[in-house]
Amino acid sequence: MLRNTLKASWLRSPSYIIMHPACIRVWLLLKLTVVVMSVWMLAILSRPEAVWDPTTNIFSYSWLDYTDEDGDPEAACNCSAILQGDTEEIEKAALLSLSKAFLETVRIPDEYYINATQDCRKFKISRKYLQFPLSQEEEDLPLAYSMVVHHKNFERLLRAIYTPQNIYCVHVDNSSAPAIHSAITAITSCFPNVFVTRQTVDVVYGGWSRVQADLNCMADLYNYSTKWKYFINLCGQDFPLKTNLEIVRMLRSLRGGNSLESVKMPDAHRWRVSKVHEIVDGNVKEPPPFDLPILYGNAYIVVSRNYIRDVLEDERIQALIEWGKDTYSPDEFLWATIQRMPGVSGSRRPHSKYDMTDLNAFARLVKWVFNEGPHDSPGAVYPKCHGQHVRLVCIYAVGDLQWILEQHHLFANKFNIDTDPIAIYCLEKYLRHKALAEIH
Repeated sequence: MLRNTLKASWLRSPSYIIMHPACIRVWLLLKLTVVVMSVWMLAILSRPEAVWDPTTNIFSYSWLDYTDEDGDPEAACNCSAILQGDTEEIEKAALLSLSKAFLETVRIPDEYYINATQDCRKFKISRKYLQFPLSQEEEDLPLAYSMVVHHKNFERLLRAIYTPQNIYCVHVDNSSAPAIHSAITAITSCFPNVFVTRQTVDVVYGGWSRVQADLNCMADLYNYSTKWKYFINLCGQDFPLKTNLEIVRMLRSLRGGNSLESVKMPDAHRWRVSKVHEIVDGNVKEPPPFDLPILYGNAYIVVSRNYIRDVLEDERIQALIEWGKDTYSPDEFLWATIQRMPGVSGSRRPHSKYDMTDLNAFARLVKWVFNEGPHDSPGAVYPKCHGQHVRLVCIYAVGDLQWILEQHHLFANKFNIDTDPIAIYCLEKYLRHKALAEIH
């Protein structure tokens, strides 16, 4: 009797508890949950300055937002008021941009990029690059960018469009200063999905080299990855008007189609493709191959991966490329003509009813001086430029921003950080704040 009592007492002691199999499973599940939650918390907290937002029960990414506390000289202006068309703030910003002293404080020297990129992690954090996809929707539709640059706007443009799921091919003009080459090479070295194209050319205004630079990046991007869905080409004076999520949704709406200007060749421009053009003069050209109708457009395109495949592999397009090498400003007819060739992915019929103007296409917003005018003018397409004009194209200023953001285009051309850095600064702040607000 005593022996049985002692045995029962021993079995009930904490050092010897026989658990039911169901209890063991519950205990293991609880332990696994604790481990997973601990790893998740550590991953979140390892992101710099992650902040818990009790109103939404999620971690806030406010550390990625551009704020006045960043210490940028442009913060002297009220971007919210500027974007709402406040004339007093617009005039204040315009006057500030005329100050050489102010412009000097805004300028980021090439040496900064060369030195700062010695520590890539610190560089990306300090410059607030997005280092993870902001949504599954964006991750599922990666994009490929060709960036033909020769200008110091490059890093600001890259930062504005960068996401880790996209791919970026950079062509640096051979004629750019060595310091610019070094700075851009240093910047691209910090990102596994950003690279400088292997073949570069001297880009000459109105010449074939502008097209060749894009063709080089098209080939590199096509061979680099099979995952990207759409191709967008940019120059150094472009800037986005939409967040990456907005761009992805607009591209998805194309359903495999393309968006670019493609209209009948204006009579005033027909000489560009009817004569051989060299640096000095030209002779009458042979007609285009396959009796292709030559259409008119611009250099900027938003096209599917399959369109790029056709550009690189279709024999008719290869013949058209060879034919176009001695034309003037071939970037203003080549892509537009390919878009109307039967059998090309996402193409449209060459009939005029399928014409797509630059205002209807969303590839690029360009404001030409001859289309500007008062709102009540029957011949005006858009309001007058608030900045300067270069080759008849508006260089946007802060006074243009409200109108620009009302348009449906993905990008606008042209911006110049040397003449109006506040316009770029306000666009940066607007887009980043909007992108972070879209996280859900």
